[in-house]
Amino acid sequence: MSAVDLLSLTKADQTHRSASLAEADRLMTVCNSCRYCEGLCAVFPAMEMRRDFTNGDLSYLANLCHSCGACYYDCQFSPPHEFNVNVPRVLAEVRGEAYQLYAWPRAFAGLFERNALKISLILAGSVAAFIAGFIAVHEPAALFAANDEPGAFYRLMPHNAMAALFGAVFLYALVAMTMGCVNFWRDIGEPAETLSEPRSIWQAIKDAGSLRYLDGGGAGCMNEDDKPDDNRRFYHHCTFYGFMLCFASTTAATGYHYLLGMEAPYPWYDLPVVLGTLGGIGLVIGPIGLLKAKFQRDRAMQDGARFDGDAAFIGMLFLTSVTGLLLMVLRATPAMGLLLAIHLGVVFALFFTMPYSKFVHGLYRFGSLVRYAKERRSH
Repeated sequence: MSAVDLLSLTKADQTHRSASLAEADRLMTVCNSCRYCEGLCAVFPAMEMRRDFTNGDLSYLANLCHSCGACYYDCQFSPPHEFNVNVPRVLAEVRGEAYQLYAWPRAFAGLFERNALKISLILAGSVAAFIAGFIAVHEPAALFAANDEPGAFYRLMPHNAMAALFGAVFLYALVAMTMGCVNFWRDIGEPAETLSEPRSIWQAIKDAGSLRYLDGGGAGCMNEDDKPDDNRRFYHHCTFYGFMLCFASTTAATGYHYLLGMEAPYPWYDLPVVLGTLGGIGLVIGPIGLLKAKFQRDRAMQDGARFDGDAAFIGMLFLTSVTGLLLMVLRATPAMGLLLAIHLGVVFALFFTMPYSKFVHGLYRFGSLVRYAKERRSH
């Protein structure tokens, strides 16, 4: 590609911009001239490797940002200064736009931008009602029967029907999120070969697993005042590792069913129940803490237009955990049938909305960390 062609592409990229991308470009230009915050997180060292910023570059930088707020409080040009430098809010807006830009299929791009919690609850309630109706039609006596013997869940809804329903929605979510990641990777202009570099992948895994850049350079996150703390790291860890434990529980239960011929529900001491209980507790503590921190944080640093969507995803994680724990505790009571329907409805809604929720930010952030690891090593 010639220099003239490259310049033409750059100009076209600059002219097709949202207000948030244009503002992010302005802020990165200002910050690149100052560089006071270069030790706070990965955003500013990655910024310093550039002089011009394409839309993809700005999306990459936005997904490196944890919105800890340290740069906002440290910056001499933050509001009410006339330069109006507010990096956390503007990069949050760019991230929010990225959820729609990379969404697949595009028809669902803006579906959950507003009223996300309401839509998720309606979807969960509809699926729960369908499952309860299915049970009532095929096995009316079982809906309110007290039974926790092996296979009790499948007397309410046959295993093949349950596996087909949730396997389909999980596969859909997996395909949709994969396509979103492909769109993100193409937009930031990173070659596919980067994903085959073991050193970059391993560094990204370590950085993501420890939330290395969440502490604002070591001080912690800014919340309701200018005194930083590191509680968001703890709540993020509870949420992430709680989710992974629940996934491990489901995987173990699948192995029990197909390899060992053992049907759910399982005794409280069996591996799927132990993993699910620990994960469920993490998914109660983590989302509560994250929601509390979200409401306490300085609203000047947040993307107010997408506040509901971010809170909706956290809320759905919380509901998934609470309904699952209630089902485990009350599975030997007449409430088991309705609780199973409600829990499955919430899980279905969570899976279906994941590709269009803040969940994808974790995937894009990991991709950004892979790119940053490569760039840092090469520079």
